[in-house]
Amino acid sequence: MAAAPVVLPRMKLGSQGLEVSAQGLGCMGMSAAYGEHKPEQDMIALLRHAVAAGVTFLDTSDIYGPHTNELLLRKVLQGGAREKVQLATKFGITPAREVRGDPYVRAACEGSLARLGIDCIDLYYQHRIDKSVPVEITMGEIKKLVQEGKVKHVGLSEASASTIRRAHAVHPITAVQLEWSLWSRDVEEDIIPTCRELSIGIVAYSPLGRGFLSTGPKLLDTLPEDDFCKNLPRFQPENMEKNAAIFERVSEMAARKGCTSSQLALAWVHHQGSDVCPIPGTTKVENLNQNVRALSVELTAEEMVELESYAAMDAVQGDRYHITFLNTWKTPRPLPCHPGKPLNWVSSESITMLMLRITDLK
Repeated sequence: MAAAPVVLPRMKLGSQGLEVSAQGLGCMGMSAAYGEHKPEQDMIALLRHAVAAGVTFLDTSDIYGPHTNELLLRKVLQGGAREKVQLATKFGITPAREVRGDPYVRAACEGSLARLGIDCIDLYYQHRIDKSVPVEITMGEIKKLVQEGKVKHVGLSEASASTIRRAHAVHPITAVQLEWSLWSRDVEEDIIPTCRELSIGIVAYSPLGRGFLSTGPKLLDTLPEDDFCKNLPRFQPENMEKNAAIFERVSEMAARKGCTSSQLALAWVHHQGSDVCPIPGTTKVENLNQNVRALSVELTAEEMVELESYAAMDAVQGDRYHITFLNTWKTPRPLPCHPGKPLNWVSSESITMLMLRITDLK
């Protein structure tokens, strides 16, 4: 018997009035990072299927491709679909892999608007935090874009708790995007509590551990050499061998629950609270349908504890990233804002602070 269709609920994301589907769709893999090029028509069909199924919160960035992912979404937004979609895009990582938070944000925003073929971005994230520019200056520029009607809501990605507070003081932050899954839980110490204190929505990217929680170690056998995951510390053979035990236990529990391991892992994220929206990525309609059905998987408090015991912080081997700027909330804190000082002014105290933080991280 076919599984009953899941009615995808809606949720309030943050406290600024944004309403989205309770599960979103990460679109990066349709154009970049993961394996071989995907046929455009297949990706358009997938996106249209997602919107028809109620997955209307679509997540992209100007760096995906670069630019080609936004151009792909433009083709899906035509013909009346724009009114059904809550569209999130990002700025802050250039094609040269530089992190920028200076006033180039205006040019970045206008570029995204043109590629997407829209007049206003529903949720505009600073993709990574520029340590050389006080976040107050970046937020001041985004605030102008909001006032001009080019951006509705503002978000941050991979920002520390202190950066979130500083940015929120300039303009209300609607959502913070971060990596949160069964095997990536370090955000729970400071960042999640800060978001909840400030009534900021939480968008969990890579909720399936970049596919690990779906297929386990055999994922590596299917990846081409240029796949993004091939270079990540957790996916190196010496770490993957140890991390395999996590997947085995999750799979065993999923079998008991009558669901897939990916559905169980996604259900865990959904059970974190009504303020959390996971955005699993996929390039296959079948996987999208399975992900949506994760909303029907119920977990008791005891089962949540059991799941979390499988992937305790000390059980997961290898860092999330190997490139410092990609997990910027863990790197030295951004420069403080000094009112009345020019943008390129940096105090000797700031330089000393940064050097001490860098030394601590070595």
